[in-house]
Amino acid sequence: MSKTDYRWARPALVANKRRAMELRSGQPQQKGNRRGLSHAYNIKALRDLEMDVARHAEQAYEQFVAERQTRPNSSRGRLKPAGL
Repeated sequence: MSKTDYRWARPALVANKRRAMELRSGQPQQKGNRRGLSHAYNIKALRDLEMDVARHAEQAYEQFVAERQTRPNSSRGRLKPAGL
């Protein structure tokens, strides 16, 4: 299994979800004037930008899958994914 981050993750959303899990698990609230990493999720322009990136990623994936068709393998008669 690969240890790399998901390429199309939405950083503000991930930070918001992670902080919510931390709070539910009993970690203390962070009081004061400093904003945490999850604050970026409250900025609508940033959320919209991340959604656009995710939308484009989904469209690229759908196009990739649509272009990838199976074709018969001439030597054994089995189906083989294109490009292999």
